[in-house]
Amino acid sequence: MIAPKDELTALLTLNKIEGIGPAKAKVLYEQTGSALEIFRSYRNLSDIIPGVTQRLIEALDDSGSLFAAERELQFIRDHSIRCLTFEDNDYPVRLRECSDAPLVLFALGNMNPNPLHCVAIVGTRKATIYGRQLTERLVRDLSVKCPDTLIISGLAFGIDVSAHKSAMENNLPTVGVLAHGLDKIYPAAHRNIAGQMLSNGGLLTEFMSGTTPFKQNFIQRNRIVAGMADAVVVVESGDKGGSLITARLAEDYCRACFTFPGEVGRDTSAGCNELIRNNRAGLIQSANDLIKDMGWSDAKPPEPVQRELFPDLTPGQQKVMERLNKDIKGVQLNTLVVDCNIPVGEMLSILLELEMKGLVHSHPGSLYTC
Repeated sequence: MIAPKDELTALLTLNKIEGIGPAKAKVLYEQTGSALEIFRSYRNLSDIIPGVTQRLIEALDDSGSLFAAERELQFIRDHSIRCLTFEDNDYPVRLRECSDAPLVLFALGNMNPNPLHCVAIVGTRKATIYGRQLTERLVRDLSVKCPDTLIISGLAFGIDVSAHKSAMENNLPTVGVLAHGLDKIYPAAHRNIAGQMLSNGGLLTEFMSGTTPFKQNFIQRNRIVAGMADAVVVVESGDKGGSLITARLAEDYCRACFTFPGEVGRDTSAGCNELIRNNRAGLIQSANDLIKDMGWSDAKPPEPVQRELFPDLTPGQQKVMERLNKDIKGVQLNTLVVDCNIPVGEMLSILLELEMKGLVHSHPGSLYTC
């Protein structure tokens, strides 16, 4: 195979190869240092990375993927699409830490993927009047009390589109994460809404043009919704569905998850009530509850502890304390992970040790203060 000529072409080629999912692509990328290096050394990958199969090597040797990537580059140029690669400053920092984060995202519109606050609002496609009203009130109140919040959802019928519409009505930026390429809008009925979102927010996807919105793509899409957010709010949900998958992903990524309680026996409340019953989501009744539990309120927290008083801290513990001391209102877990460049598992261990020393305090919504 002729090697791709630049890093972006290499990333698109990797994205086009069947059988290499986001998690495997990220491992290859991190082990070799770049997408270009993957293709330059693909014949010897089994010597570099344990577990690389001959089938994977043969897939990397398929020139058809390179040709498809070059066609995609032309599509990107023709439609003024932004490519957010893994090393770009504009790549969503919250998402980057996730083990299966895509190496490249395609963006259309006027969006800031790294706002101060990011809330994902999801729910059933069969939203009730009650659910739509909850969504509208939540977004309206966030626009007043946290005007620097980005609202993200999946542009689907029901709660998703209500969240996008409410964000636009209240001048909050909103991003729709798609389960297909930017050459189409699904559902087609939301084409006008998608167009309106481009001026303050926009559309984001990991899928290349020509991708059919198959069922599994929506499940894959949900991890981006969860990974980009500080908090996921499930407004209404049945006992099965994509919203519950997004809630589970939020838990996997150590994101906060909240839901509104619903009427007992109502189908569209079954999933929300189950999340609460199993302690997998915090119960909220308003934006005030969300803001308080996320530590976004103006209440003054305790004065920060001076790190110099504790010389027995490990380098990792010192780094975490330094970061916490910079923000007396507290810091989200995912922000700590990114800012300190410490993996989630190691970060949780450090925070537990600091809590046992009495130096750090944990709060609802994965918020930490010192």
